[in-house]
Amino acid sequence: METFVIGLTTFVLAIFIGFEVITKVPPTLHTPLMSGSNAISGITIIGAVLSAGAQYSTLTTILGFSAVVFATVNVVGGFLVTHRMLKMFQGKK
Repeated sequence: METFVIGLTTFVLAIFIGFEVITKVPPTLHTPLMSGSNAISGITIIGAVLSAGAQYSTLTTILGFSAVVFATVNVVGGFLVTHRMLKMFQGKK
């Protein structure tokens, strides 16, 4: 029970700190920062693949698979947004 309380407290604090940090970022910096966070989502994909492939239980496999899907969507979306942003700064051909 003590481990659960520590994990829940860490989770709630991470949500609060993440919300505070993101709301303080000006809109002009949001896209470059989010494109930089694609590396973090890439690490998440590796961890999720390891979790899904370990097959400790059905729950860990399902959660690992869903983490792979969500992190992949985040990475692809981030690259699309970054590509679109960089396209705005290219000269006319």
